Amino acid sequence: MTTRRYFPLAIIAFLSTTLMSCELVKGIFKAGLWTGAIVVILVLALIIWLIGRIFGG
Repeated sequence: MTTRRYFPLAIIAFLSTTLMSCELVKGIFKAGLWTGAIVVILVLALIIWLIGRIFGG
């Protein structure tokens, strides 16, 4: 019974997070293709660095 009560809230939370992420990507690429590319490269470099720190010891 409580699951039905929280289901609409779960849908609203899901949609708000997915729509906000789309707006973020739209904003990044609206600022310019190079800005978006630099942000993606920096995030990938950070992920690779973190993986290296975790598994590299």
